[in-house]
Amino acid sequence: MIVESPAKATTIKGYLGGNFKVVASKGHVRDLPKSTLGINIENGYEPKYINIRGKGELINALKKEAKNAGIVYLATDPDREGEAISWHLAKVLGLDEKKAKRVTFNEITKSAVRSAITKPREIDMDLVNSQQARRILDRIVGYKLSPFLWSKVKNGLSAGRVQTVATRLVVEREKEIRAFKNEEFWTIDAIFETLGKKNVKARFYGNTSERLHLTDGAATDEVIKKLESAAYRVSAIRNNVKQRNPAPPFTTSLLQQEAYKKLGFTSQRTMKTAQELYEGISVGKSGEHGLITYMRTDSMRISDEARDAAKAFITDKFGEMFYPETPRVYKSKGHAQDAHEAIRPVDVNYIPEDLKANLSPDQYKLYKLIWDRFVASQMASAIIDAVSADIAATTRSGEALIFKASGETVRFKGFLALYEETKDDAPDDSEAEDVKNTRLPAMHEGDTLSLSELTPRQNFTQPPLRYSEATLIKALEEKGIGRPSTYTPTLTTIITRGYIERKGKTLVPTSLGEITTELMVEHFAPIVDYKFTATMEDELDNIADGKENFKKIIDDFYKGFAALLENADKSIAKDDIVLENKPLDIFCENCGAQMILKQSRYGKFAACPNYPKCRYVVTLDKNGDPVKKEQPKPVEGMTCPLCGGQIFLRKGRFGEFYACENYPKCRYTKQLAKDTGIACPKCGGKLVQKRSGKRVFYGCDNYPQCDFSVWDMPTDKKCPLCGAILVKKKGGDKLSCSSKGCKYTEKEQAAEQK
Repeated sequence: MIVESPAKATTIKGYLGGNFKVVASKGHVRDLPKSTLGINIENGYEPKYINIRGKGELINALKKEAKNAGIVYLATDPDREGEAISWHLAKVLGLDEKKAKRVTFNEITKSAVRSAITKPREIDMDLVNSQQARRILDRIVGYKLSPFLWSKVKNGLSAGRVQTVATRLVVEREKEIRAFKNEEFWTIDAIFETLGKKNVKARFYGNTSERLHLTDGAATDEVIKKLESAAYRVSAIRNNVKQRNPAPPFTTSLLQQEAYKKLGFTSQRTMKTAQELYEGISVGKSGEHGLITYMRTDSMRISDEARDAAKAFITDKFGEMFYPETPRVYKSKGHAQDAHEAIRPVDVNYIPEDLKANLSPDQYKLYKLIWDRFVASQMASAIIDAVSADIAATTRSGEALIFKASGETVRFKGFLALYEETKDDAPDDSEAEDVKNTRLPAMHEGDTLSLSELTPRQNFTQPPLRYSEATLIKALEEKGIGRPSTYTPTLTTIITRGYIERKGKTLVPTSLGEITTELMVEHFAPIVDYKFTATMEDELDNIADGKENFKKIIDDFYKGFAALLENADKSIAKDDIVLENKPLDIFCENCGAQMILKQSRYGKFAACPNYPKCRYVVTLDKNGDPVKKEQPKPVEGMTCPLCGGQIFLRKGRFGEFYACENYPKCRYTKQLAKDTGIACPKCGGKLVQKRSGKRVFYGCDNYPQCDFSVWDMPTDKKCPLCGAILVKKKGGDKLSCSSKGCKYTEKEQAAEQK
């Protein structure tokens, strides 16, 4: 059996007998080449796949194992990408249809794996072609559009079908915020005392016929004067019993949103942790077990077995009244593929608290979230007693004005005994008709009330909120853009490429993101159109269902795209688009120029203005010919094929070469360090965040005079054993000593309180 992940292979080994050998492909074994388009557009968009560099030894080992095996079960993930990986494996290993058997399972349990073995099938080419179509479309857009952006905007940019649309959402939200004009409004809150000496909070509504909008302080003062001498009584009491239903079990999108809101996890962190829970965790004497079902799904469906198990657990743990009269069934959204179940625990009896010692902090938090949500989704509704009251104010002139108040109490907790969904943030600009009380004190119609306090408050309407990762994923899903497997890579790409950046918990566009989006909207409107992108997802679904030919879909797309690209190239001149580079109070140590702020996939950095703008270079050998034989020999003064600059012959330490006028004249760069606010324990300087390649570390700002550094986040706490500073490991909730010889750890107080 071939699976994708070594962790999954380890888990499954224990489920199968001695006749099986379980090995891992470690993901894809074939892909399109990185250096070229890899799509033969003239020959029916035929893709040219090559073995992934560095996987030769693994492929040879898999070939040897496959040759010695009677049957090869291809058990890659149960989605389109997994189907494509199985197809690539069959091609690379030379497996015929008799020997290659495709098996899938939605959960990694002994029963699920053994059941899958009894139901092998052939590779589903409709699913494979759907994945191929997505890959080819994205490759065409990326490899045709990116060079265009290099020549018109900035070298090194990338463009993608879905990532460009996601960036557009963030850019347009920022424009809405900038264009928003605050409008003033006033509210008047009051506190009344009942006959039983209890307080009631209420908000001014208006008169008996309509609501009065208070738009300035003068109008509010007039109302206050009337209210100060008014007589108050309860004019109406309304009692209502409401049911609050539980949220459905998680889909991929819902899990990413809730994990962000409740746990502060980025989508990337959520999916990494969910993958670990799916592939298998050691749970003590029981061995390795997958704890959740497949985590890439847009379905809310659950199996009858899972529903029955939840019923038994709920009635045993909480009582019969906590289970609804009829089992809960949730309908998936219209565009959902519904290929898998919702994300749920594979066994509801694996209680999170019982497994806590076997899980990392992230694994425990996410598993508990999934477990709580699933169990709560099957529980009875909460019953809420809602009471609202109208309080009439009769002014001296006889005018009748109204205040409104309401209160809620939980009569029966139902699912709230276990879990409550986190609500999205909303701008605080609501002229609420009433004020929520925890509960209203006993009152009856006609009761007189005494006024204790009147509080006028000036308010301003608020602009729409910036997107967070959670709300951006929600927006993508609502518009039908992307699918469960694409949300995380899409967000990761637009952040690392510098199109958007995190500002606290929100996402804001960079100037690069705004300029690129403006260019795309103007010249490639269909590509970044929300409906077009959603329709393309539907087309991919149709291919998976066998309703469409994947090469026809690609051809229809490419014809329109190629025309747009040609027109844009003709209409935009080289210098039409200029990116603003913010000048810094730092000067180049090589040439003395004032440095500017730049962005790379690893973050912001300071660079000399003479830093590379174009990397076109042709190195010559002793005979004056290009060292790389595939490169044509340039002519001095010709136009650079990358950026449109002029080509010049230059001399370097190793001989002559041709280079673009925008090729580097100065390579000096400097990291921009982020202050942690912690003093260096060695010299008293500042500890700042730095980067070594892709890894972040923390070091003294006085380097090289002081060489203190640590890999983990420093704190201002000291180790009680050796006096060294304590550090917090990424994703953990414990503080550890930074000294290598000391093993002291301390449970973080803030985490305990939280």
